[in-house]
Amino acid sequence: MPYDPATAERVRNTLGRTRGLSEKKMFGGIAFLIDGHMACGVLDKTLVLRLGDQGVAKALGEDHTRPMDFTGKPMKSMLYVAPEGFQSDTALKSWIRRAVRFARSLPPKA
Repeated sequence: MPYDPATAERVRNTLGRTRGLSEKKMFGGIAFLIDGHMACGVLDKTLVLRLGDQGVAKALGEDHTRPMDFTGKPMKSMLYVAPEGFQSDTALKSWIRRAVRFARSLPPKA
């Protein structure tokens, strides 16, 4: 499933000049990495977030979220957010901030 360029551009603009930012095609979509760790991405028009096990468990109680089950099996550390969940720039910024915070908490890549 390809990614929606407009959604990817919104994410890219929200990330701005985040230190350590890079992009990589993953999962058939696009991923945004912080210092080599995936933070977030876009698959079709859906926002993909890496929040860690605890972050996902907490976020699943919020509207428009569901476990990332790309492989047919839920990935405990990853989450999908439907477009309705990040329509506003404020909501998108909040989700991305959480994903960047988690990526920065991971040990440096060797």
